[in-house]
Amino acid sequence: MSRLRKGHCYTRIKRSYTRKSKVKSKSYIKTVPANKITRYTMGDHTKQYDYGVHLISRQPIQIRHNALESCRVVVNKRLSDRYGSDYYFLLRVYPHHILRENKMLVGAGADRMQKGMQKSFGRPIGLAAQLKKGQVLFTAYVSKDKVEFAKVALQKAPTRLPGKYSIEIKKVEKPKELKS
Repeated sequence: MSRLRKGHCYTRIKRSYTRKSKVKSKSYIKTVPANKITRYTMGDHTKQYDYGVHLISRQPIQIRHNALESCRVVVNKRLSDRYGSDYYFLLRVYPHHILRENKMLVGAGADRMQKGMQKSFGRPIGLAAQLKKGQVLFTAYVSKDKVEFAKVALQKAPTRLPGKYSIEIKKVEKPKELKS
């Protein structure tokens, strides 16, 4: 049965040795795995909101796309169950980095069935987003009375992610023509 390696195997940021070119013969990676993230914006984007609640990375880290999707589902479900569509929730990163793995056989006789590290570029197994220190991962825009619950909803995300995060609440500046 095939399964994913542990998440900590991919948390360190490495230089991408993956070239995706329009000219197929110049590409190192022939196919890019499908992205598991289904939506990047949720809620009502037409309203004006008072506050933005941000989930911010406190260290440079790499996060797989299935972990991002898991967090997005949890936070969006809590916000939509409580407030319907009276919020605006954003996933602010996109997984561009292609993760590769050179699978090795284990067991008796495996040395006679495998070529080892010869041409060990690896096969693409997934995607990851690379975050810098201080980069915003999720943002929830809400009105003043909903700030505390949005903060509680965003606190559910770091338990499903590698690394350390902080939550920051900022008042949204309105454009000058809308101020009265």
